[in-house]
Amino acid sequence: MRSWHVRRRPPRLGTAVALVAALLGAVSCTGTATPPPASADTPPAVTATAAASGSPTAAPAQPPARVPDTLRFTGTTLTGTAFDAAQFAGRPVVLWFWAPWCATCASQAWTVAEIAPRYRDTVPIIGVAGLGEQRAMKDFVTEFELAGTPQIDDRAGALWRRFKVTEQSTFLIIDRDGKVVHQGFLDGEALTARVTALAGA
Repeated sequence: MRSWHVRRRPPRLGTAVALVAALLGAVSCTGTATPPPASADTPPAVTATAAASGSPTAAPAQPPARVPDTLRFTGTTLTGTAFDAAQFAGRPVVLWFWAPWCATCASQAWTVAEIAPRYRDTVPIIGVAGLGEQRAMKDFVTEFELAGTPQIDDRAGALWRRFKVTEQSTFLIIDRDGKVVHQGFLDGEALTARVTALAGA
């Protein structure tokens, strides 16, 4: 019994009996006098947020996808931003190896600029620029409106050697399991068909 009961005037016997009976009844309905402790596996913040907002309990977070060897590489984009391919684990990815002076690359650039934003979240297309000067690469990106698509600066040719790319323009398609399912030339129509199929798979 808490201390404020001691300081107050003791209730009459009938009232005390009624209070005891009410308390016993409440305990027998709930089966416990205090709520069970929160599970150690449930983050307190998530539980508290769900209870406060009245929304259903949030589903447990999915474990991160395994990063395949084909996506274990980093680099720097032409805009100077750090790039880590591991972020695309669990999704199909298209790597486009191009050079700024390549006429074939220029003809394919319009298709890439058109479809890349549409499939950014399902089948990201990543440019790998090589075999040229950085200024020319940046001009190419500007001319063909590719700024919305990540373009890795690979003037040193590290990724070209890693994937054994010997000519431009080459599309290398990696499926969601990290397996290379295509490496070679694709015209605009074939590229669009491939990306569309991967997005619906």
